[in-house]
Amino acid sequence: MRCHVAQAFSNRAPRGRKLDYRDAERLVRRRVARELFLSFVPGPEQRGWRSMTRMRVQLARDRGRIHSQVEALLEAMRIKLSSVIPDLFGASGQRILQALAEGETDAQRLADLGDDRLQCTEEKLRDALRGRETPPQQKLLKLHMQRLQLGDEQIAELNRMIAEAMKPHEDGVVRLAEMPGFGVDSAQQYIAEVGPEAATFPSPGELTSWCGTNPGSNESAEQNHSGRSAKGNKYVRRVLTEVAQATVKAKGSHFQVVFHRLLPRLGYKQALWAVVNRVNRVAWKLLHDKVRFVEQSLERDAKAQHDRAQRLARELRRLGYKVLNPPPQLLHMPEGAHGL
Repeated sequence: MRCHVAQAFSNRAPRGRKLDYRDAERLVRRRVARELFLSFVPGPEQRGWRSMTRMRVQLARDRGRIHSQVEALLEAMRIKLSSVIPDLFGASGQRILQALAEGETDAQRLADLGDDRLQCTEEKLRDALRGRETPPQQKLLKLHMQRLQLGDEQIAELNRMIAEAMKPHEDGVVRLAEMPGFGVDSAQQYIAEVGPEAATFPSPGELTSWCGTNPGSNESAEQNHSGRSAKGNKYVRRVLTEVAQATVKAKGSHFQVVFHRLLPRLGYKQALWAVVNRVNRVAWKLLHDKVRFVEQSLERDAKAQHDRAQRLARELRRLGYKVLNPPPQLLHMPEGAHGL
């Protein structure tokens, strides 16, 4: 006996006719006629990837909550550290917070822990660190710093585990990470959800339909009453939304050109969602056909491409992947290219 998991919403019975025996017969008839919509259930290996990447996302969200809680605690202590340091949990910020948690109250000694590259004067940093701390507040700050350290250690361990688990498919990770907007982290999350080759989806339209990124078509009497996308995999939608927001800011990229062309007619949200759909289709092409992304926009800054290629190579090597230095697809553009 072979068990299949079918989508309940796509295979629902007519309203008011819910009977288990007749539902079973109807599902069998649909299965025989090949009209039964089955759910995508990945293999054990891919399910393991999903567990690790989703746990890493949850830890990153917890880190954001700790950031908000620490900032609120500093406000209660009348310390305006976040107004002079852009990254509260950066190297300088963590040194200062750790000293505060240990009971240090002298503003000059705390300011000396800041890095020389901070974009603020020592006087401003010293003024921001003058507050009124109480022993309970210092203990709370110490507990927050312990949670932060534990979360960072777990995220680092998950990064090693994910990199080791996806080592057989490192070529797919590298190809996807070369695409504008993507990085190593987002490429790993996308592959964990759709597979290393997106083999379950024969066409990009089927992938976008499963993810819920394609526009809806609620037509009646030759009029489309709603273009709202259907619900899909929320993890893929989140990753693609972050990628789209990053790629439309990449100066001179093809996706930025598409976004600005659609922006006056559709508005920000719909134009960004159109870019999400296009990014999803291009990602399917990179994985399914095993090709590399080549940016063919003439406006793309060569120096920005070179710097991004260097950063990407360093990050991939740190995770144990073998990559070229730098990836040639990010450095060279064919002459006369004018589109994607």
